[in-house]
Amino acid sequence: YTVLTGLDDADLRRARRRMQMIFQDPVSSLNPSRTVRALAREGLDIWFPAGADGADNAERAAEMLEAVGLDPATMGDRRPHELSGGQCQRVCIARALVMDPAVLILDEPVSALDVSVQAQILNLLERLRVRFELTMLFVSHDLGVVKNISDRVMVMYLGKVCEVAPTDDVFARPAHPYTRALLASIPRQELGLPPASDLISGELPSPLDPPSGCRFRTRCPLADETCAREEPALRDLGDGRFVACHHA
Repeated sequence: YTVLTGLDDADLRRARRRMQMIFQDPVSSLNPSRTVRALAREGLDIWFPAGADGADNAERAAEMLEAVGLDPATMGDRRPHELSGGQCQRVCIARALVMDPAVLILDEPVSALDVSVQAQILNLLERLRVRFELTMLFVSHDLGVVKNISDRVMVMYLGKVCEVAPTDDVFARPAHPYTRALLASIPRQELGLPPASDLISGELPSPLDPPSGCRFRTRCPLADETCAREEPALRDLGDGRFVACHHA
């Protein structure tokens, strides 16, 4: 793996090519004046100008459009306003894949889509993950999506990591008080989870002026003086689980 903070500007730029982003709103993340074909090859044209690899760029873009379920012959000359939300997200995915990434970062990739389309995009992403051997980092507030797509989960509160663990462990045996409260706030029956009583109380503190010590302490039933005085370190509890809590 590569530690990004130790790279100079040139090496960081090269590393970024292998890390691509899928944004929450597919429509607003596409240039409305460009065609699907031009959007899909945008990254290639920046890295490999058309004078040298123009034909290869077009072929690669067409290949990735087909990989996401879009026919280049019928869709290639369309513009974003002529596409549905799901089709726009497919274009965004193709645009990322043309760069041959090792990592895809997906920021709420289905939250702006209709429910019927969400499942299609998630299934597509799973197929692409296997086909191209991708690592995918999902940012999501939808715990149903998280449970179904992820291998490991990182739970964060006010910018701090609370818990990191395999997905099944997080949902079956949450170790951090915030994780327990988070899971208690959702319809658990549809996720196949037992009833929970760890409901959260209080108001969310300002991210600009967070509490001292543990940031969750103002809403935590286990909080004591230690929580106010010391920020808990992320501790290894074994079996791939890490928790930042004085009482875990």
